[in-house]
Amino acid sequence: MANESSNFLVSEAQLNLDEARRQKSERIKSLGSPIQLAGKALDIQVHGNHAWIAENTAVARKLDLESGKTVQLYKGHTGPVTALAFVDANPNFGSGTILITTSWDRSIRLWNTDAKELLSTTTDAHTDFIKRLFVMPSLNLLVSSGSDKTIRLWDLSTPLQREPLKCVGSISSHTRPVECLSAIEHSDGSASLFSADTMGIIKVWLLRKDGESWRGTLQTEFRHHRTRVNEMLYGSGDLWTASADDTVQVLTTNVPDSLRKVPLSIEHPEPVRAILPLNLTDLREPYLITGAGDTIRVYDMSSADEPVLLNVLDAHWHDITAIRLWRRATIKNDGSARIEPWIITTSLDATIRKWRLSELLTPSLPRSQPVDDEISAPISQDEAGGFELTEDEERELANLMDSD
Repeated sequence: MANESSNFLVSEAQLNLDEARRQKSERIKSLGSPIQLAGKALDIQVHGNHAWIAENTAVARKLDLESGKTVQLYKGHTGPVTALAFVDANPNFGSGTILITTSWDRSIRLWNTDAKELLSTTTDAHTDFIKRLFVMPSLNLLVSSGSDKTIRLWDLSTPLQREPLKCVGSISSHTRPVECLSAIEHSDGSASLFSADTMGIIKVWLLRKDGESWRGTLQTEFRHHRTRVNEMLYGSGDLWTASADDTVQVLTTNVPDSLRKVPLSIEHPEPVRAILPLNLTDLREPYLITGAGDTIRVYDMSSADEPVLLNVLDAHWHDITAIRLWRRATIKNDGSARIEPWIITTSLDATIRKWRLSELLTPSLPRSQPVDDEISAPISQDEAGGFELTEDEERELANLMDSD
């Protein structure tokens, strides 16, 4: 009887949440000039005026951010595409671009974006869902991590070869799924790799080449998060992390352990899935943008020890999953190019929304500033690649994204 009562209360709470989200979806339906996707964006990168999206519809999508139209679909995975990355086709000359995708199907695929064709498929790259990809271009190295608690290293020296990638190293030290990766390459040919798991444990590895293989030596580990790390970025000696423990934390790593301060912790009212420290972008501005729940928050980080909350915006009607910088390029009447910084957000509400950075930095709630006069049309099921999740797979996706 107690279980039935508990289930009833849970169901009622879920119904109330669903209704609140439905009402909010109507209230903010034009905010941020939404582009409606066929599925949920699980990863996104922005290059020029295009967004490259890893979708739970088993496709990777190249999308025009101005029109909202799909430019190219990359089909072949048999499960949700969870992550994507890029590498130069010829690392020595920087010519052409290779798209790298991975999926629940545990494969890693390389695509020639110029010829729009599949180059290679590495099957069973992990023994469970692959969650992250990270490329170290100067080392010709791809790093992958997954729900199998392992990190694997792949040779990218000949990405145009139509053969499966060669595994050149692996690390099996985490006791929980490895959710996030970041790294910095060193001038001596080594690298420092950061890995974070769903328990909130962050490990730092020194990667060195040993013949044809790579070895990872554990340097240190950090335990300042209480649970899952959702996003991790490294730059200028600082490690930025967003966590399900309702915090964003900033840890200075390039000092001896004896001199390292307690991480700066920025509290949020709910789990933080996404961060964008603008000082790590080419803007080099002292601002931090976070996504917790369906809300964007903007902080002035000019005083490193005392962040100032500038803005709070109800941006989506479901959880925000990614925040990216878009250097929007337009052509003026005189033929010259104008570059303006915008912010792109993705969400479990299956939309991409666009925000002028100057408005987000204004200490008040910004109004919607459409890029186009109308909301972009929804993407058809044909454009989605004809893939649909079953009800069980939808539940699995939700559990996977919310689990600690």
